[in-house]
Amino acid sequence: MSDPISPADGSARAEPRLTSLSHGGGCGCKIAPGVLSDILRRHAPQILPPQLMVGIETADDAAVWRLSDSQALVATTDFFMPIVDDPADFGAIAATNAISDVYAMGARPLLALAIVGMPIAVLGPQTISSILRGGQEACARAGIPVAGGHSIDSVEPIYGLAVIGIGHPDRIRRNRDARDGDLLVLGKGLGVGIYSAALKKDRLDAEGYRHMLDATTRLNTPGPLLADIDEVHAITDVTGFGLLGHALELCRGAGLGARIRADAVPLLPGVRELAASGLLTGASARNWDSYGGEVDVDSADPLARSLFTDPQTAGGLLLSCAPGALPRVLEVFRAEGFEHAAVIGEMHAGEPRVRVV
Repeated sequence: MSDPISPADGSARAEPRLTSLSHGGGCGCKIAPGVLSDILRRHAPQILPPQLMVGIETADDAAVWRLSDSQALVATTDFFMPIVDDPADFGAIAATNAISDVYAMGARPLLALAIVGMPIAVLGPQTISSILRGGQEACARAGIPVAGGHSIDSVEPIYGLAVIGIGHPDRIRRNRDARDGDLLVLGKGLGVGIYSAALKKDRLDAEGYRHMLDATTRLNTPGPLLADIDEVHAITDVTGFGLLGHALELCRGAGLGARIRADAVPLLPGVRELAASGLLTGASARNWDSYGGEVDVDSADPLARSLFTDPQTAGGLLLSCAPGALPRVLEVFRAEGFEHAAVIGEMHAGEPRVRVV
């Protein structure tokens, strides 16, 4: 719980837990993929200028605008309600998550703008300032400034960033360019949504919280380094739609199928035990309801569906690369501190579906 804040009249005011103020935390707040698709289908087609290299057509991580033959501008935004109770940690997690979309395009971030919505009558300036400080510190680790932003008085606490990045047009990595025979590599272990469910029910111990914080504040810095490898064909990051949802985006974009080996997918420490005890998010079930018809879970693991639909916040990079590029890919991940990066499956010709074996 945050420290009590003293109002103008001098009385002490104990603030509520941040997570108690939000109906869903982190990327678990996302609109379910099926509902989102239905909303977007109702939009009239746009006239797309030729400079727009990446738009909304394949639900990619960021928009990309070609500035010249050697530079492309990358723009994204991401924000959500609290996933943890510590204000500075919430800010750092939200900022890390937003910056990740630039890295997932194979680009480098340049600057950020803060998106702030706070219940001013409930949270004091000290708490709100701590949230902003946490975000600013995450941006500093990425080497970028928070150059401005916008704030409103809202019912639930909301924080995030709009992030601008830069990359070479030939090194931008979309989520639609996977190839038949590519290997799938995941950069971080799964389980953030399960950790958050345990935290809300006071069942996440201090060690589990440390693991959660380490995963959600670790910047996906391998992104632009991986994009420099010609045989890395597609990159995305795993966030609110879970591993299966974002793997399906790779499949749909490329017109290929994917096979994921359940026993090869890295999990964060203690996540399997928490899931087995029933600590799952509502977003996991909504994810399955949205895209379960395009997934075959043949794995003998009874928790496979729950683990792989679990919404991730600031989740790992998911990439598709030629087998010959794998040693260099893993070398990049290890050099950047992602020792749990692992090959979890492969892309193959066939209907755009994901099969878990």
